[in-house]
Amino acid sequence: MPSYNLSILGLDLSFKTDAPQERVDSAKELVEQRYNMLKAGGKALGKEKLLAFVALGLADDVLMSHRQLGDLESRVSRLLTKID
Repeated sequence: MPSYNLSILGLDLSFKTDAPQERVDSAKELVEQRYNMLKAGGKALGKEKLLAFVALGLADDVLMSHRQLGDLESRVSRLLTKID
């Protein structure tokens, strides 16, 4: 399992994951984009609060994706039943 050392928003992180480098880089970019978008919103919030908002936003995205996937799976299942 590869090890990664990266700096994200001034925080140094070390971790191991099976994810390829491109995925780690994409995830880092997404977090930084969301952080900068919130930071540019004008309110003077601390880094911890901004990161918490980023985490909540990303968690919501994941939950919505799971819900949409479940809906699509249900639709496919109904269509397959009709085909049979």
